[in-house]
Amino acid sequence: MANLTKPTQLLGQSTYFSQMLEQISLLAPLNKPVLIIGERGTGKELVAERLHFLSTRWHGPLVKLNCAAINDNLLESELFGHEIGSFSGASKKHTGRFARAEGGSLFLDELANTSNLVQEKLLRVVEYGEYETVGGQKTLTSDARLIAATNEDLPKLVEQKRFRADLLDRLAFDVITIPPLRYRREDILLLAEHFAIRMAGELQLDYFAGFSEKARQTLLEYSWPGNVRELKNVVERSLYRQQDPESELQHIVFDPFDSPFRPAQSIQMSEKPPESQNNDLNSDIQAYNWPIDFSQLSAEYEIEMIKAALKQSRYNQKQTAELLRVSYHQLRGYLKKYKLLDSLKHD
Repeated sequence: MANLTKPTQLLGQSTYFSQMLEQISLLAPLNKPVLIIGERGTGKELVAERLHFLSTRWHGPLVKLNCAAINDNLLESELFGHEIGSFSGASKKHTGRFARAEGGSLFLDELANTSNLVQEKLLRVVEYGEYETVGGQKTLTSDARLIAATNEDLPKLVEQKRFRADLLDRLAFDVITIPPLRYRREDILLLAEHFAIRMAGELQLDYFAGFSEKARQTLLEYSWPGNVRELKNVVERSLYRQQDPESELQHIVFDPFDSPFRPAQSIQMSEKPPESQNNDLNSDIQAYNWPIDFSQLSAEYEIEMIKAALKQSRYNQKQTAELLRVSYHQLRGYLKKYKLLDSLKHD
């Protein structure tokens, strides 16, 4: 059986992927912050690892933090550390991620989820290399390279006053945008076989017999909204469910929820009363920075709803039209209007 490659390895040979690898190689030796942009499941953390291990800091620590996984009140402490007694429950000193990444790299995922206060402190570290711990009086210096990632459109968030423009300016020395898997068609079967061989090892199989021609076409024709992560799950799920592991893999299982016994309607949890919903709406409206561009906001809302419906229907356009209660031809008109057809494989 072939040796299993490292799970953190970036694999691909498509043009867009190769161009990204070349950009990483050029950026890695520079002691500059890097911003990684990519859809969910594209491998932002793997790109950050490659940047670190190709840099002169490869011998130093690579510290990671998902900013969306920590409460805003605790994120500042997690990043910069805190002193004893700096807040209720702070019974001992805590070393922050910047200090732990000294001499190495700090990878911050889901950066768009950070508060304005955290963004302000990050700006100071990036610009001057200085920060204070929570409750501390001494100014500390940082020698950690910052690598940040998000799946959000940060320039758009800046326009909406939801992200600091000055921080984006400092972070965006250069931006690595990861191509979605639907634009890497040459890589789909390469990755699928890689994941299948690894899964065969986990299942203690002697070998992986390969994909049937039908399975290969099925993999190639799917749009992969969840990108490489979804491909990995689909391949591993399909292989472990296979009845005869010595024959080629025939059936690709996309949806683990697909069952004739699946509940037709989900139980509705307690919803906000109409009055509360109206209050929330009024609050959102009052938060706008008037005057507004009504046409632009309306278009953004329609695009958001269309994308959500496409995802819900697994990119089946007829089902999407039914979810939105428009005709198929009306949906096609919206897709053309907002230039969403290029991202779909279904015509």
